[in-house]
Amino acid sequence: MITVQLTQKESDLLKDLKSQEKLCADKYTKHASCAHDTQLKKLFSQIAQVEQQHLDSITQIESGAIPRFNSISFGQPSFTATYGAGENTEKQDDCYLCSDVLAGEKHVSQMYDTCIFELKEETLRKALNHIQKEEQSNGKMIYDYMQTNSMYS
Repeated sequence: MITVQLTQKESDLLKDLKSQEKLCADKYTKHASCAHDTQLKKLFSQIAQVEQQHLDSITQIESGAIPRFNSISFGQPSFTATYGAGENTEKQDDCYLCSDVLAGEKHVSQMYDTCIFELKEETLRKALNHIQKEEQSNGKMIYDYMQTNSMYS
């Protein structure tokens, strides 16, 4: 296993990323229990697993290790419309949950972008870039769900 020595700035950036990943994992888990649509519950539960893996990877990096990635693969799901163009309380609730996590994905992806530029070790930059791509994939799945269910304008 390759180990690296982190600067204080790198450690601080990783601490921020770790905090965000914990928030994401917790939020997806909580939102899965609150969602009305079973497709959305499943999606949130799957993404929560990915976010937990990201949290574990950042923890490894903080300790100076470069993680090996075993991507959790559940593919790009295709969704069937649960909600039509009209409004109802369940649709509004699920839309709110989706909007919340989509905003979180945008934020954490930007944090990765900043952190990648600040790390001196190429292998760490590649590791964080891998995670960032998974974050973007999470956002795409949420977007696709919202688009299918007439929630995104």
